[in-house]
Amino acid sequence: MTFKQFLWRSLIALLVWVVLYQLWIFAHICWWVNHDPSSSAFMETRLEVMQEDNPDVVLKHQWVDYRRISINLKRAVIASEDSKFIEHEGFDWDGMQKAFDKNMKKGKIVAGGSTISQQLAKNLFLSSKRTPWRKGQEAIITLMLEQVMTKQRIFEIYLNVIEWGNGLFGADAAARHYFQVSASNLNAYQAAKLAAMIPNPRFYDKHQGARGLARKTDIIQARMNQVTVP
Repeated sequence: MTFKQFLWRSLIALLVWVVLYQLWIFAHICWWVNHDPSSSAFMETRLEVMQEDNPDVVLKHQWVDYRRISINLKRAVIASEDSKFIEHEGFDWDGMQKAFDKNMKKGKIVAGGSTISQQLAKNLFLSSKRTPWRKGQEAIITLMLEQVMTKQRIFEIYLNVIEWGNGLFGADAAARHYFQVSASNLNAYQAAKLAAMIPNPRFYDKHQGARGLARKTDIIQARMNQVTVP
């Protein structure tokens, strides 16, 4: 076999692997239209890390149906993470540009422009490691989610799998952990505080009295009634 033949066969094999991987992802997304995911790639990664220190540790996670999640939390999360969630098709280009400009001005990453759909794509399938191909794969998965699922279903899964503390995932586990209530009984302040924690949940889990968290909570609570939820 010549080097040229080897190179072509390697490229073909890589292409086949990429296509099969995309089909594997697409099949999962189609299944999750009507079936609730029991875990996510990010949850599994966090569990592995935590079990390095304590093999017996388990994640706190309890699925709760969309209708049993407080409207306050739905409004707070959209106000905080993706105010144009209902309008866009997976990507908020204006938000991404504003985040880029803000980061360039500060000289470091201080803002993200990821939509709820993009965040869900990353949490469901991708590791936390930054690789050259991850953003491209995230975009592909985001397009799949938006084409196959309704906005309500995307949001329902998102609220059930995102991290809200160390080993703490989903709205119901978070509501019970921080406020000793179910996800359906969160009031406006509680919902706004949970939404404010999303960008850095493990830090805020340990520093719930942080001044920055209180300020973000007030801002989110003031914006909650200005958004539309699916």
